[in-house]
Amino acid sequence: MLMIRMARFGSKKKPVYRVVVIDKERARDSKALEVIGTYNPIATPAAVMFKHDRVAHWLKSGAQPSDTVARLLKAHPAEAAA
Repeated sequence: MLMIRMARFGSKKKPVYRVVVIDKERARDSKALEVIGTYNPIATPAAVMFKHDRVAHWLKSGAQPSDTVARLLKAHPAEAAA
């Protein structure tokens, strides 16, 4: 099963996350099928960027978003990016 979830990058105490499409059984930071966005919780306000066309593609293909990614998608709909 494919998941849309976050992979942690950045340095110690300065996390930056990539929103990725990955197999559910893989480790958090292992190789992803595709990077479809970023999330920087340290920025003020928190910086969120999605490739909404790719998110829609993967959701139609059956990928399930994690709870956190679903919350971010709801808070940052595609209209706000345009």
